[in-house]
Amino acid sequence: MTTTAIPAEARSAPATAPKRRPKREREGAAWVFLSPWVLGAIVLTLLPMAVSLYLSFTDYDLFNPPKWVGLRNYVQMFTEDPRYWRSVVTTLTYVLVAVPLQLALALVVALALKGMKRGKGFYRSAFYAPSLLGASMSIALVWRAVFNDGGTVDNLLGTGGWVNKPGWALLAVALLTVWQFGAPMVIFLAGLQQIPAELYEAAAVDGAGKWRQFLSVTVPMLSPVLFFNLVLQTIQAFQVFTPAFAVSAGKGGPADSTLVYTMYLYDRGFVASHMGYASAMAWVLLLVIGVVTAVLFRTSRSWVFYASEGDR
Repeated sequence: MTTTAIPAEARSAPATAPKRRPKREREGAAWVFLSPWVLGAIVLTLLPMAVSLYLSFTDYDLFNPPKWVGLRNYVQMFTEDPRYWRSVVTTLTYVLVAVPLQLALALVVALALKGMKRGKGFYRSAFYAPSLLGASMSIALVWRAVFNDGGTVDNLLGTGGWVNKPGWALLAVALLTVWQFGAPMVIFLAGLQQIPAELYEAAAVDGAGKWRQFLSVTVPMLSPVLFFNLVLQTIQAFQVFTPAFAVSAGKGGPADSTLVYTMYLYDRGFVASHMGYASAMAWVLLLVIGVVTAVLFRTSRSWVFYASEGDR
């Protein structure tokens, strides 16, 4: 058997590591890949926001050049427009009704699905489907027909059409949002599956029943997921438009009972052609959502428990 001798120079030569590209070249490649997103963010988000901020200080009707008016739109909004404040009250009422009901229903269904042995995938998909369909105008129009005079609710309960009653119309809109509980339900279900079974076993050994286990184990361990859903659904609720628009036939009625904030913004901007006023409304809404989100994050320190931080 013959062997090939390896030259001494080859045996002693150290293995050379592949050369790394210069830092500037690597950063340049990263910016090339990021450029579509950066360009889209500037052209489609930041630039329109800057234009909207400028228009909020102008009198602009979409047809004539903007005319600078300073803070007049904001002053008129807060002191001279009663419909604006009605839209604020309507939106706050909607948020306070729709968000808790939606999260409660999503959590109940998630708890039921967690305990299922068979068919969990089918039911999870079935319950998630309304979240995909509910935001469409067609479903909102069907919802209006269900709650209209002579509709399904009227035939079953004999209460008349909800959409024609000022005291009930907003509840019909809120129920459409509650029906779209699929997205938070899936998130709750994922969170429930991460809770260790040993915690429930230890609670059972200590004599805790199902309700006590839910309060002492499920709620604390699920609190980060609950907080996440609460923030997302609250932000979405403040921006509700399609359900209210369809149920009220685009008028916010009856008696402005479904005139949510975004509907009034649409009315001022695209119906009355007061785009400067509508831009001011949009920026107030952005600030309010930011403040509400900050408050939720601030208060979460007292009720959200993170397993990795025992002092929380």
